Amino acid sequence: MPPVATLPEPLDVIAVGAHPDDVEIAVGGTLALLVRQGYRVGIIDLTDGEPTPMSAGPEMRMAESALAARTLGVQVRETLTLPNRKLFDSFEARVALAKVFRRYRPRIVLGIADKTPMASPDHWQATQITDAAVFYSRLSKWDEAFDGLPVHTISKQLWFPLGLQSPNFPAGAGQFVVDISSTLSVKLEAVRAYRSQFPPGKERVFRLVDSLNRMLGTAAGFEAGELFICSTTLGVTDLVRTVCPETQG
Repeated sequence: MPPVATLPEPLDVIAVGAHPDDVEIAVGGTLALLVRQGYRVGIIDLTDGEPTPMSAGPEMRMAESALAARTLGVQVRETLTLPNRKLFDSFEARVALAKVFRRYRPRIVLGIADKTPMASPDHWQATQITDAAVFYSRLSKWDEAFDGLPVHTISKQLWFPLGLQSPNFPAGAGQFVVDISSTLSVKLEAVRAYRSQFPPGKERVFRLVDSLNRMLGTAAGFEAGELFICSTTLGVTDLVRTVCPETQG
């Protein structure tokens, strides 16, 4: 087992996407907000997202994802070597992601909530891989599968919807909206870093992201918001501060 001193500084939150740009589109505002609040945040892309029609290749996509990460301010971004377009939930994929969780020891993992009809089937595979990796991360007596990395129990797992064109959000143990009024512009800037994916002819994507976040925020009493779905029951200790945060102070 590697000594703790050889492990990197722990992260508070890790967000997992199938491809570079998934996380930015879905929860970029929340990640930027978490960084501003002093938390350590990481993004893990299961694939490099290549090939795609308008990209010059993986190097271009990696440069775009690095720019997006700097824009959001996240401390860590890693891209696994799983194959784009051929991503499948497998033992090897589960272990690869669980190793990341064991190495960075996050308190919270954010993952894609469900299928995205008419979009990449990789998203649904990423959901299953992430769910399994959260479980694998805490299993003991399995050192040979995880390079001796110490077991790590993740405190909470949350899901985020990625489908922009579906008005139906997946069910879970509960839903809540994070106020991203102060970071919506940062989120959109991070998404725009992917010039190979969103050229001027795809400006509609930005209108979809902006309008969805403003609708969710308005419904919750904010200017803009992002939706999260709880994988397990979420408890509160102060009902008033939770449901009426504007009364604090």
